[in-house]
Amino acid sequence: MNNRDISYNNYYKQIFADHWDSFRRHFPWYDTDHINNLVESMLNCGNPKYMGYAEYRCMHCGKGCKVVSLSCKCYLCLSCGKVHTDNWVFQVCNSFFSGMCYRHVVLTMPSLLCEICFRESCLLKALPGYGVSCLKSFYNTIKRKKLDAGFVVVLQTHGRNGSYNVHLHIIATSGGLDKNNRWHEITYFPYNELHRLWQNYLLAMLKAELGDKADVYISIFREEYPNGFVAYIDTKNRLNNYAALATYLAKYVVAPPISVRRIKEYDGNNVEYIYKSHKTEKIETEYVDAFTFIERMIKHILPKGFKRIRYYGLHLPAKANKVRGLLEQVLRYSGRIIKNTVKIIQKLNYRKRYKESVGTDPLICPYCGLEMELWVMHHPDYGVFYEGYTEYHEILYDKKEEEVNDKKIEFSNTEQMLLAF
Repeated sequence: MNNRDISYNNYYKQIFADHWDSFRRHFPWYDTDHINNLVESMLNCGNPKYMGYAEYRCMHCGKGCKVVSLSCKCYLCLSCGKVHTDNWVFQVCNSFFSGMCYRHVVLTMPSLLCEICFRESCLLKALPGYGVSCLKSFYNTIKRKKLDAGFVVVLQTHGRNGSYNVHLHIIATSGGLDKNNRWHEITYFPYNELHRLWQNYLLAMLKAELGDKADVYISIFREEYPNGFVAYIDTKNRLNNYAALATYLAKYVVAPPISVRRIKEYDGNNVEYIYKSHKTEKIETEYVDAFTFIERMIKHILPKGFKRIRYYGLHLPAKANKVRGLLEQVLRYSGRIIKNTVKIIQKLNYRKRYKESVGTDPLICPYCGLEMELWVMHHPDYGVFYEGYTEYHEILYDKKEEEVNDKKIEFSNTEQMLLAF
C-alpha cells in the first residue's frame, strides 16, 4: 500500500500515508492484520469509492443531489473517534440516575507497570475489574458496611502528549445502598488509604495474571512505592449537571490520543504538535520523527473485541433498570436528590453534525429549497443494499440521461466526481 502520491487534507492522515509501509517493515510486531485493516480503513475514510455511500435526490425539482460517503468507524480515525466519543457521552449520560451526584476517580500506575501491561494484554482485560473492586473496598471501609455503588469505567492508555500511560477513569456514584436499601453518602476520602489499597489490588492482579514471574516486579514496586500508587478523587466538583458532565467526559475521559488541530507542522519526516502539560499546566510543544508519532498512535489500539468502557454495580444494564425507581425514591426520602438535573444530551446524526459545523442543512435541495430523500445506498463489497427509488414508478431511466417528469437532472462538478466512484 503506497500512498505517498496521495494528498490528504490533514497532517494526521498524511503522516500515515507517507510512512506506514516503511514503519511496519522497521517494526514488524505492529504488522498485524488487525492494525493494517484499521490503518487502511482510516486512510480510506470519507472516500465513497472504498467506503460506500448514501445518495440523496430531490423528488420535487429533480435537480438536487447529495452523495455522502460512509465512514470507517474505527478508533484510529480521528473523525470517527470524535463521533464515537459523542455517541458514548449520549449513551452514558442517559444511563445515569436522575438526581444522583457522581465523583470522578482516576487510578494510575507507574511507567514500568504500563510497559508490562503493553506486553501482557491479559492485564488490560483484568484491570477495570480490579479498579472497581478497589473502590468497592474503599467505600466499605469508609462506611464500615457493605455498600452497593455504581461505576462506569473507562480504560485510558494515553497521556496528554500521546505517550503510553495506562490509567482508569471511573465515574462513581457518590455513595451506595446498604442491604436495607438505605442510601449512604460518602463525603470523606482518606487518600492515603486509597493509595495503599490501589497498590495492593494492582499487585494482586499481577500475581493472579502472571504467576511466579510477577514476584520480582512486586518486590520492586513495594520498595519504590512504600506509600502506594497515585489515585485521585475529584472532591471539589460533584458531577450532577448532565450538560457539564457530558463536556467533562468528552474532554478528559474518552477523547482520542490527539486531535488534528494539535498537529501544527509536518515536513515529511518530522512532526510538531502541542499538548497541555500536567506538571506545568502550560501548552508544551513536542517534536518527534514520523515513526515515533505513528508508534505513539497505534500503541493505543486495543485487541479486537476489547471493551474499553464497562459498567459495574448499580450501573450494570440489567440491574440499573430494576433499581432506577428505587434509587429516586431513596434519594428523595433522604433529602439528597438534586433538583433541576434535566437530561439535555442529544444524539447527533450526520445531518445535525453537518448543520452544527457548517451552518447549513446538507439535505436541503440547493435549487428548490425542499428536503431531499434517500435515493440509494451502496457498499463497496455488497453493492446496492437500499433502493428508495423503487417507490417512484413514474421515474424513467435511460442509459445516457435521467429524466424526472421531463426535467433534466444537472450535477455540479463535485457531485459528478463523487458519483463517478
